[in-house]
Amino acid sequence: MGPKPPPRFVAWLRDQISDLFPGYFALVMATGIISNTLYFEGQPRLSDLLFSVNLFAYTWLVLLTVLRIVRFRAALWADLTNPALVFSFFTIVAGSNVLGIGMNLRGFGEAALAMWTFALVLWFCLIYFSFAVLTFLNTAHGANVVHGGWLIAIVGTESLVILGAALVPAQGDAAPLLFVFIHMLWGVGLGLYGIFITLFAYRIFFFDVGPEDITPLLWVIMGAAAISTNAGSVLIMSDSGVPFLISMRPFIDGVTLIMWAWATWWIPLLIMFGIWKHGAHRAPLVYTPMLWSLVFPLGMYALASLRLSLAAEIPALKTIAQAMVWVALTAWIATASALAGSIWRGLRIHLGSGRDAARPL
Repeated sequence: MGPKPPPRFVAWLRDQISDLFPGYFALVMATGIISNTLYFEGQPRLSDLLFSVNLFAYTWLVLLTVLRIVRFRAALWADLTNPALVFSFFTIVAGSNVLGIGMNLRGFGEAALAMWTFALVLWFCLIYFSFAVLTFLNTAHGANVVHGGWLIAIVGTESLVILGAALVPAQGDAAPLLFVFIHMLWGVGLGLYGIFITLFAYRIFFFDVGPEDITPLLWVIMGAAAISTNAGSVLIMSDSGVPFLISMRPFIDGVTLIMWAWATWWIPLLIMFGIWKHGAHRAPLVYTPMLWSLVFPLGMYALASLRLSLAAEIPALKTIAQAMVWVALTAWIATASALAGSIWRGLRIHLGSGRDAARPL
């Protein structure tokens, strides 16, 4: 038998599992979407590198989540019944689908189908459970926790559309019904977006907003619109063979363009929010797992622009996509470096050689 790990390391690892942020699968979402975009942009080596990183990250996070279910059920249940955190679990749905898309691009269709099936079952469980939490456990005071993170439910929903559209043509006689189903999911995602963006607008217009309210999760507002654009573009380019769905294409065309415009409109405003927090109020920029929810929308906006350029035959959008994917990759590298630094400082502290875990990036 090998030597036992130091007690302090075990204590650190136990704390990491117990306090695991339920939205940490945004790391998988961010890494996967940039990998997939680079694949479509003709950068296979860089795409494969990120895909490999993503496989490791997904496996590791699944392991930590399973350990949390087994050893720290009370902490997990507290997050699930918290209106501020319950929607973060949709990152598991979206992360599974984004990774599944990467698998399907590389010819692993059966594995991708398994990921989509798992994500769909989890989505059904979470979508009704999360609304039950809002209905039965939220309060007038708790309603003030409305923030961009709630829109991760839309991201999870639309991710099912994107991977589903890639897999449905191979499903034989079930394909027409499945095409109808993924069109329905696209509509559900749009409906949820309308609900949550209204609540968000009410929150920031009629309640005080402080620097602590401005978090990286706000970027999910743009990311949810971008993934709705991506999903709409995929539906436009899919040949369902169903006359009713074909007749819907003009509607999908218009809504898809509107969602891309809406996502674009949000980018300067979100940058302004960041300047207000970190510039005007001098809030330090420190690593938080929520930063991955900022990286993902950047990558999704790049892919959404690329897909819309093909669906709408607007070549100029491809130029935007080519620029944005490198912006997203730069943000990914910065966030990954901050994550590595955070883990290193945490280990040093728990092994008795560090002093401060919360240092600026």
